[in-house]
Amino acid sequence: MKAMADAFWRAAAYCLHPRVILWSLLPLLVAGGAVFGLGWMYWELAVSGVRATIEQWLLVASLMQWLDSVGGATLHTLLAPLIVVVFALPLIVIGSLLLVATLMTPALVNLVAARRFPLLERRHGAGWWQGLFWSLACTLAALLALVLSLPLWLVPPLVLLLPPLIWGWLTCKVFGFDTLAAHASRDERRRILHDQRWPLLAMGVVCGYLGAAPSLLWAVSAATLIFAPVLVLLSVWLYTLVFAFAACWFAHFLLAELARLRVAEAASGTLEPEVVDRLPTPISPSPLLDKPPAMPAP
Repeated sequence: MKAMADAFWRAAAYCLHPRVILWSLLPLLVAGGAVFGLGWMYWELAVSGVRATIEQWLLVASLMQWLDSVGGATLHTLLAPLIVVVFALPLIVIGSLLLVATLMTPALVNLVAARRFPLLERRHGAGWWQGLFWSLACTLAALLALVLSLPLWLVPPLVLLLPPLIWGWLTCKVFGFDTLAAHASRDERRRILHDQRWPLLAMGVVCGYLGAAPSLLWAVSAATLIFAPVLVLLSVWLYTLVFAFAACWFAHFLLAELARLRVAEAASGTLEPEVVDRLPTPISPSPLLDKPPAMPAP
């Protein structure tokens, strides 16, 4: 818990770094541009298609007639847009996570390593294509879990538990692999991810709940659907910030664990002397003290 808390407040401090803020704009521009473009071209078509589909279901048609009879014509009108938003939000969340993992995580890991662990050796246990394959495989598994769990969302307590758990598992798997891909060897990565699987899952679940917070924009009022294009872009921005924080959190936690692992191996005498000389320096007590190493004089 102490290591998780230390990494948490360091990640929060790093999110205020100007370089991190600038890096967060790239996933926002890509995801926001894609969402805005698709919404501009297909929003009306999607809403019309969903409305035509639900009107063919006898049970839904009876429910709509009952709503009209009790003065719920507004809900009748907003049902189709609401369904489109509900199905689009998981794709937006996953897209934002993958964009942050692909475009920001390597840069954030390099920033944390340069400022806190300048002597931490890079052993390149996985290539970028392995990280991409791993992220896509985990994403497909998360989407399958979402689809299979949809009937359980009708149970009030489970709808507050299942989506954050699925987002948390996906966040844990994607950021855990990508953070250690460059610095850890394959054996080190597997050992750390196995030994720290429960703390990493807890961190992922916390990030999953933070990632669910932007969805509350749609719960304020049904009238918010009128501003759907603007709210979708705002949601993408919030998702990008949440996952950027998650990437910093995982980077601080896992690189610190990697440094401790190598120090422990050096103490047990399992490392070669030349490797011991390249072990990381002690961790600074505050992210405000994290500075890149001084350049040698010419």
